[in-house]
Amino acid sequence: MKKKTRQILFLFFAFLFALVAPYLVFRSQGYRFDFERKKFVQTGGIFLKILPRQAEVYLNEKFIKKTDLLFGSVLIENLLPRKYKVRVEKLGYHPWEKFLEVKEKEVTSVKNIILIPKEVKFNLLFERVENFWFLPGLKKILFQEKTENGWSLKWYDLEKNLETHLLQEKELFQEKVDLLNLEFSEEEKEVSLKVKMKDEEKEFILKLTQSPPLLLEKKEENAENILVSKRVKKDLYVLDRQGNFFKNGVKLSETAFSPKEKSEYQLMIFGDHFFLKENEALYHFNWNLKSFQQIAEKVKNFQLSPDLKKLAYFTDHEVWVFFLTEEASFHPKETKERVFIARFSEKIDSLAWIKNDYLIFNTGKKIKVAEIDDRDKINIVELGEFESPKIFFSQATKKIYILSKENLYQSEAILKPF
Repeated sequence: MKKKTRQILFLFFAFLFALVAPYLVFRSQGYRFDFERKKFVQTGGIFLKILPRQAEVYLNEKFIKKTDLLFGSVLIENLLPRKYKVRVEKLGYHPWEKFLEVKEKEVTSVKNIILIPKEVKFNLLFERVENFWFLPGLKKILFQEKTENGWSLKWYDLEKNLETHLLQEKELFQEKVDLLNLEFSEEEKEVSLKVKMKDEEKEFILKLTQSPPLLLEKKEENAENILVSKRVKKDLYVLDRQGNFFKNGVKLSETAFSPKEKSEYQLMIFGDHFFLKENEALYHFNWNLKSFQQIAEKVKNFQLSPDLKKLAYFTDHEVWVFFLTEEASFHPKETKERVFIARFSEKIDSLAWIKNDYLIFNTGKKIKVAEIDDRDKINIVELGEFESPKIFFSQATKKIYILSKENLYQSEAILKPF
């Protein structure tokens, strides 16, 4: 090879190296050339965690990969900053779809995607059921069964398929008794019953630690100045008629609440979160202001998420989620305290949480499941139809329980890993 030829080749490769090397360095540092913006930008990514596992992930209608078998997750790297259409599919399940924005040097995460089965089978568990409750944390149902002599309370152990009698209506009073409310103690050792008999309301405690359970009438202490009270374990929470809020006699509020005459009040305690319901207005105790602050009105009912970070509530036709902590929001850099899920023409009667990021509720006869992630559209699917349903999702069994026309139904497990 002639010397001149070698020089030409050397200069060519030197020029090529000078041209390519910066690009390779930029690429190794996460830079890509964005032809739309006509400049180098740093890339980002999308991380998804999906149940069930081995789901197919598509990006802008292009198949990327399946989620891994161990964790059900996928990381898509080296994405230019822009919005991408993400779709997740699995045979036999409703697809999940959302536009997600990728920013420079950031990974956009959706860590709690649940694919809902297209067909969910329900089996009849009990007939002649007037109401039902789940014992917190255990695979047991307490249900109110209609009998020839009124009603009775029974246990049902879902693991052992064992039914146990607890209480007969006539043990409270020989005439008609209406069961107004039932609550479990936090220790799960007793049940508090609020009943109405002969136009008089009374409260009873059913001690579950004894067999048969011991029934005691609950006596109010110093009730003259108490507007509403709630006992949790050894702690007594009281809102007096002047609107002052106490825990074990220690005043927690600095600004008094303003009670209204002829209003019904309900006090609910969940860890360090205190809620007060005044008719259909819902209040939350603000620790910074040390007072009850209204968060919603026309509230029919509400449910706290299992992680105690979010509150779902519904009116006749709307579903909302209120964030109790900043990190619970899907917009960490924004001050967003609530998410509007949807408005429906049919009336909503019942709502429950499926894990911490999905809700199940009814709109008329239709049973719907909705995510609460409001980045882009909110995915909502239908499961079936039931007349006047009362809905519960068991975090223990991963099954849906629906009471409809005195029939209690149990679904198959809907949160399957595969």
